[in-house]
Amino acid sequence: MNRFQQEVDATVDALLLQQVILYPTDTVWGLGCDAEAPPAVQALYKLKGRPEGQPSIILVADFAMLQRYATQVPDELEGLIDEQARPTTYILPASRAVAPGLVAPDGTVGLRVVKDEFCFKVVRRLGHGLVSTSANKAGEPTPGGYADIDPAIVHGADHVVNWRQDDATRVAPSRIVRLGAGGQLEVVRE
Repeated sequence: MNRFQQEVDATVDALLLQQVILYPTDTVWGLGCDAEAPPAVQALYKLKGRPEGQPSIILVADFAMLQRYATQVPDELEGLIDEQARPTTYILPASRAVAPGLVAPDGTVGLRVVKDEFCFKVVRRLGHGLVSTSANKAGEPTPGGYADIDPAIVHGADHVVNWRQDDATRVAPSRIVRLGAGGQLEVVRE
């Protein structure tokens, strides 16, 4: 078994144990856990120091998984996801499958179909959405890479992924698109 697959397996094992992971995403390094495990979500927020009411996004493997976590999905969204050139998070009405701490006060959830190979394999194998929030304490700047992550975050995570830690590529946070009141998709952050 190669190192990549070993990291995927070890990460999924940690997630199945409801642990908090520190991992590379398709945007920035993130803290994550199983999106359907409320105790893991609480542990993640405690480590991050994030107050309730400030939910994180959920990474999903495909359009079908996205539909599991949203109660209203526009018909055109599947085609938009297939065509998107950069990571895009969609804010949609949350379903009951989402851990309560991930639902915004307005009843929505942020969902992103992940294209990054590592994240995709982890999410696909886990079979659930993967929480993703930047790997920093609440209110602190988002770290540009693994080397910039606060040691308290690194030591506080139950599992630190040993993949792409030396990657110096700086990637911007995702684009954000919200489902508006009229059922139209509106860009919130380009």
